Amino acid sequence: MKFFDKAAAGLAAALFLLPAAAEAHFQLIYTPEVNLARPGEVPLKLVFWHPFENGHVMDMGEPEEFYALFRGEKIDLTPSLKPITFEGAENSARAFEASLTANRAGDYILVAVPAPYYEASEDIYIQQITKAYLNRGQLPTDWMEPQGLTAEIVPLNRPTNILARSTFTGRVLSEGKPVAGAEIEVEYMAAEPLMDENRPGEPTAGPMPGGAVVAISDANGTFTFGIPKAGFWGFAALGVGPVKEHEGKELSQDAVIWVRAYDVK
Repeated sequence: MKFFDKAAAGLAAALFLLPAAAEAHFQLIYTPEVNLARPGEVPLKLVFWHPFENGHVMDMGEPEEFYALFRGEKIDLTPSLKPITFEGAENSARAFEASLTANRAGDYILVAVPAPYYEASEDIYIQQITKAYLNRGQLPTDWMEPQGLTAEIVPLNRPTNILARSTFTGRVLSEGKPVAGAEIEVEYMAAEPLMDENRPGEPTAGPMPGGAVVAISDANGTFTFGIPKAGFWGFAALGVGPVKEHEGKELSQDAVIWVRAYDVK
C-alpha cells in the first residue's frame, strides 16, 4: 500500500474557505450503509442533485461507465443500471438505480463516469467523475490508492469512518498528477435519499449563507476540511480533468468523492 508524504498532507492547512456564488451541482453514488457487516446485494442510487439545499435535481443521461474496483478487479455495474425518476423537493428528474454484490471482505470503490450534462444557465457542460466507498468486514484493502482516473480525489483518511469534528484530507489528481490551486466545492447530504421511495428524506441541515463552501488545494494538490457533522460529505474539484470541450462548448470535467462521517458514541 502506498501512503502519501505526511508533510505534504500537513501543508493542506494553508487552504482557503471561500463562498461560491452558485449552488453546487453534485453527482451522487448513494447507499445508506457504507460499512457492510454481511455479504449480499447492496442497492445503489445515482442522482445528479443539489443535496445541501435539498434543491433542484438534474436529468442524468446514461452513464458512460459505472463500475466497482475491488482488490484490483474491475466489476462492471452497468448491467444493473435501471432508470428511475427521483422526486426532489423542487422538481423531478431522471436518475438511476443499480446494485453491487459484495460477498468478499475489503474495500469496494464505486466509480461513475456520467454523460456530460448541459447547464443552460452557464452554457457549459458538466461531467463529474465520481467515487464512493464501501467496506465489508472492516478489512481495509486499497481505499488509499489512486484508481487511475483522468480526474480523481484520493482520500488520505479512511473514507468510510471519518470522525465527526475531525478533518478529512484529500489529494486532487489529473491524469495521475497533483493539481495545485484546484477549486474544491464542499457539500453535505442534508437530505439523504429514501431508497424505496426515490425521494429525499427530511433535511437535517440547511445550506450555508453565502453559497457553496470552497477549498483550494495546495502546491501538492492536497486540501483539508474540518468535518463539523456526521453524515455524508462530498468534495468536487472543479474543472481538473483533461477534457475541456464537449460538442463545441466548454466542459467542466470535475473529480468528486463522497465520504462518511460518524459521531463518537
